[in-house]
Amino acid sequence: MTKSAEIELNGELQGSLLLPVRENGVGVLVLAGSSGRVDVTRARVFAALNCTALALRWFGGAGQVPGICEIPLESFTTAITRLVQQGCERIVLVGTSKGAEAALLTAIHDSRVDGVVAISPSSVVWGNIGPGRDGEEWPQRSSWTWGGDPLPFVASDPYWKREFRDGLLTYRGLFERSLRRFASEVDAATIPVEATQARIILVAGGDDALWPSELFARSIAARLAAVDKSAVLVFHPEAGHRVLLPSETTPRSTRHAHGGNDAADLALGRAAWDAIEALIGSLSR
Repeated sequence: MTKSAEIELNGELQGSLLLPVRENGVGVLVLAGSSGRVDVTRARVFAALNCTALALRWFGGAGQVPGICEIPLESFTTAITRLVQQGCERIVLVGTSKGAEAALLTAIHDSRVDGVVAISPSSVVWGNIGPGRDGEEWPQRSSWTWGGDPLPFVASDPYWKREFRDGLLTYRGLFERSLRRFASEVDAATIPVEATQARIILVAGGDDALWPSELFARSIAARLAAVDKSAVLVFHPEAGHRVLLPSETTPRSTRHAHGGNDAADLALGRAAWDAIEALIGSLSR
């Protein structure tokens, strides 16, 4: 099988652009999470479906914000523009964890987004992970800005004590505790998913040890249902934060507990892929 062409991007946009042998008119923007990696492996999965795929580096690169701190959502709309310039007629955002948070927010602000695949998502905006352009991590600031203005966010509880699972640091308790401690911030920080016309697929595991993505996914689905919109919710009770789409072999983190197990993570990925293929197929020309 002839492979797609891969173009390294080093200017305003950083990452890899994958051009399929036979284009179907769908552009897929792939956003990894707080690892900061350029998820070329996942982009190749979509290029194999004849999509034009852009695996974006959205922080930590040359000239970029070093951490997930007040990242302009315009970073993602600029990437969408590149896909449109490439000839893409339909746009799908595929984000994982913090990347899913970014994808949902971008879909609200950019009407060109036709679909969002939110893997291990959040239903609210959280504070920064790592330093901003000033090199400082404290005081806490929003992860995102739009038009130069920081988005409302839920702060992380500064009194949380580290928790471990199987010898690895788990952050689920931090996010659950922060939702309770800063309950007054939740409404303003909730992602208004009802404001987008994009079709949404939510993928979550019940054993997520990084944050409670099942809670978040069900909250997003309920918010859409309240305005007579719907999302596709793909769930596996034993899967964790890591979701493996077909052909992916992403290794487990050696620093942070993600929960789940190989069999469940793969099963969730296969079920999600069925929904993703259906979405891509419906958007293809």
